[in-house]
Amino acid sequence: MEETLVKMVLDAWYATIKRADALLEKLSDDDLLRPVAPGRNRGTYLLGHLTAVHDAMLPLLNLGQAQHPQLVDSYIRTADGPAADAMSPSELRAVWHQVNAALASGFSTIKPEEWFLKHNSVSAEDFAKEPHRNRLNVLNSRTNHLSYHMGQIAFLKG
Repeated sequence: MEETLVKMVLDAWYATIKRADALLEKLSDDDLLRPVAPGRNRGTYLLGHLTAVHDAMLPLLNLGQAQHPQLVDSYIRTADGPAADAMSPSELRAVWHQVNAALASGFSTIKPEEWFLKHNSVSAEDFAKEPHRNRLNVLNSRTNHLSYHMGQIAFLKG
């Protein structure tokens, strides 16, 4: 049963990454520099935000250190603005692919039962009370997070 559940969550993650990659391929750098709607975030900011969140999954899931911790200040702690211009759309795309490849490599090392272990930002005491705060739940929530923001980025196609 564990293997089936893990496979379902991983399949959803990889399908969502594949759809995100396909959408990002269709968008030009100029498209990504536009806001997704008047007064909203630009595509570059959302791509940077997603990349920073995915990069932070590496230490959270005990898969190694974040590869691009500098993204946190520009794309998580700060709203869209000049700080989000530190990287060009092309640079962001490259980092996006690099981070997701590192995650895929790390995921391949996790045994099905290990997905149900605590992630690194929950204490052992809290995990004992809330065992759903596990690695698999992190992946599931990040898949939903990715889908949400890719839905916003899709408005740039028009």
